[in-house]
Amino acid sequence: MTYPARRVRRPFPWHVVVFLAPAVLIYTVVMIYPILSSLWLSLRNQAVGGPEHFVGLANYHKLLGTELYAQPLWNAVRNNVVFFVIHMLAQNPVGLLLAVLLSFRLRGAAVYRTLLFTPTVLSVVIIGFAWKLILNPAWGVQRGLLEPLHLQALDQPWLGLPGTALPTLGLISVWQNIGIPMLLFLAALVRIPEELYEAARLDGAGGWRIFRSIQLPLILPTVGIVSVLTFVGNFNAFDLIYSVQGALAGPNFASDILGTLFYRTFFGYQLQAGDEYMGAAVAGVMLLIILSGLLLYLVTVQRRLTEVEL
Repeated sequence: MTYPARRVRRPFPWHVVVFLAPAVLIYTVVMIYPILSSLWLSLRNQAVGGPEHFVGLANYHKLLGTELYAQPLWNAVRNNVVFFVIHMLAQNPVGLLLAVLLSFRLRGAAVYRTLLFTPTVLSVVIIGFAWKLILNPAWGVQRGLLEPLHLQALDQPWLGLPGTALPTLGLISVWQNIGIPMLLFLAALVRIPEELYEAARLDGAGGWRIFRSIQLPLILPTVGIVSVLTFVGNFNAFDLIYSVQGALAGPNFASDILGTLFYRTFFGYQLQAGDEYMGAAVAGVMLLIILSGLLLYLVTVQRRLTEVEL
């Protein structure tokens, strides 16, 4: 008579817990707790001189249903979408182009990488102040740079016109942050085996054919990651707009985004009194937009990329 072998129970991997615990603890304190605390604050309110009490979704109803808050909110959402589209159409394609050029082992490639990445590590306050000096129509240096090129028609107050302020700030942000997608794309490109390039050249493929048939398909996961980082970063943007245009995000709120709207609503600005409960509601809307975008990416793009890899 044979007896079934006893199943050996593996000990619990406590060493994994020990290694993960510091990171999980720090992430919880720095990220998870503030997010949950902000969401809880958005569900509460306080009457004048009264105690704080739970109001459910009343703050969100007020945010979306009253003209005082709804009009600035939708204006900020619209501007945020435009800000994001500028980065997707300018920053990421140009970053990919630069990465492809640098992957061809150019002479001085390390110097080019350093120069292109330098704006990314500079303080956003310095960048904002420098571009305000450059683009100032009264005593900025743009006029002196454009006149020798006979481009006086481009000497405009780009940051002072409602139609051009936001695109100008978007292009400044592209210039500042283009080093991040460039390095991510470059890291993906250098992992492609050299044998694939050699086989393609033997078949008579040129540079465009190599990029379209070899490089781009193999770096599609990185393209998705860069797109997600661009989306999250743009809908969390605040510092560049604030340093250049101030909390009012002028002119006439033409460059107002969710970050500056949250700042004015939560802390108050000039004659506008701060309301921490409504500010938390604005933060809740920002979180909802970001989570919705990430979910859409996971359901559509990431699933297709996984199917292609399989």
